[in-house]
Amino acid sequence: MPDNIPFMTIPIDWRVPGQYIEIDHTKAVRGLPGMPRRILILGQRRTTGTVAAGVLTRVSRKEDGVNYFGRGSMLAQMIDASIKVNPYTETWALALDDLVAGVTAAGTITVTGTATAAGTLYVYVGGVRIAVGIAAAAVANTIATNIAAAINANLDLAVTAAAALGVVTLTARHKGVEGNDINIRFSYYDGETIPSGVTLAIVAMSGGSGNPDVLTAIAAMSTGAYYTIVMPWTDSANMVSMESELSNRWGGMDMRTGHCFSFKNGTYSGLSTYGSARNSAHTTVPGLNKSPTLPWVIAAQFAAIADFSAGIDPAVPFRSLSLPDVMAPAEADRFTSQERNLLMYDGISTIIFDESGKAMIEQIITTYQTNTFGLNDISLLKLNTKWTVDYIRYAFRYAVARDFPRHKLAGDDVLPFIQAGQPIATPKLIKNTLIGEAMKLVKVGLIEDIEQFKRDLIVVRSDADPNRVNAIIPPNIVNQFDVFAAAVQFIL
Repeated sequence: MPDNIPFMTIPIDWRVPGQYIEIDHTKAVRGLPGMPRRILILGQRRTTGTVAAGVLTRVSRKEDGVNYFGRGSMLAQMIDASIKVNPYTETWALALDDLVAGVTAAGTITVTGTATAAGTLYVYVGGVRIAVGIAAAAVANTIATNIAAAINANLDLAVTAAAALGVVTLTARHKGVEGNDINIRFSYYDGETIPSGVTLAIVAMSGGSGNPDVLTAIAAMSTGAYYTIVMPWTDSANMVSMESELSNRWGGMDMRTGHCFSFKNGTYSGLSTYGSARNSAHTTVPGLNKSPTLPWVIAAQFAAIADFSAGIDPAVPFRSLSLPDVMAPAEADRFTSQERNLLMYDGISTIIFDESGKAMIEQIITTYQTNTFGLNDISLLKLNTKWTVDYIRYAFRYAVARDFPRHKLAGDDVLPFIQAGQPIATPKLIKNTLIGEAMKLVKVGLIEDIEQFKRDLIVVRSDADPNRVNAIIPPNIVNQFDVFAAAVQFIL
């Protein structure tokens, strides 16, 4: 027979004298919950690392990337970029080996002429500045040898170099398509010049093919929950695999929300074509044309700073968040505002630069563009929307679990007769919990129009299952102040 006060650990038939007081913590937390967030960085490793492929590994500093996955590896470079802007979020890494059947990208720097004066040549490899000393009267073969030696001296670069007959051949450290986007250039900043008498000709990196299969990584992370995932591979097969996995996790029976960030280098037309072919609420692909920075580094830094901001407040616009490692393309290669606007209609997120060349996020969208009927749909276009709704879902779920952890279920008609303290839930009591949680969400600026919420909220017992309550929770989420438009109608 139940007692009038229910206990969790003290039996009602205990006769041994004493004072028995249990600690019930179930009602201690009354505010909004903090939602756990974890970053997962996927990438290729080198065999010089100590961690094998397919092993989830927690990282907290740039040295972890070097030690665990090899110096100069894709994954080491990504970890460094991520931790630079977000050292606070719990971060994990998962390495894959190069595809055995893959091919490494390669490019060349051809040197001609003889230096008529001593000087310093600045070569940029994936955005990393390499200084090369050039002596007066140095011939092309000597200069090429010096360039190769300077590149090979930096073990963190994405390429290795070899020189012969005045030609420096650059080879990506990893096999795969992404190596084709390793940018090679010289004299990026004002004042950097090529020593007189010397001419350089660059053939861009190309020929890389065969990315690792992300299904291997998905299998390795199958039981974990990672809120922000960085994936360096942008080929269609890997994108489809990740989109499918995250779509399954998003559903109501799993709820392990994850969002994947990649980066795509390309011209306006190339990015437009690429973005138009994607349609997922669970992927974000920013794009630039010819940024010197490695594409996987941009993806990692973009994702990490977005995660940091959203962890504080998912509804605050991501606009103006700084990306310190992202180098600006040349002025002629930057997208105009009209082009960026159109790219946003093709599922591409945008990055802008101030007059000093500092990179900032302009807008983060998902690649979701049309619904299952092929009609335009903005419901999950903005990442702010997805992450805000997901936190709201978590808050309501947490509130019900907090207020009704081990409760009996009855109809609202029993409310006038229930003794205080009885662990019993009814649709009305559950509804009150949901309204109370909604009011907290209003206070922190995540939803609006609480009266509409109360009016449209539905909580009922299931007709099919007497132990189940069904609900429709209708929050009106806040939006972002992106555009201010006005007409100045002056009077003379």
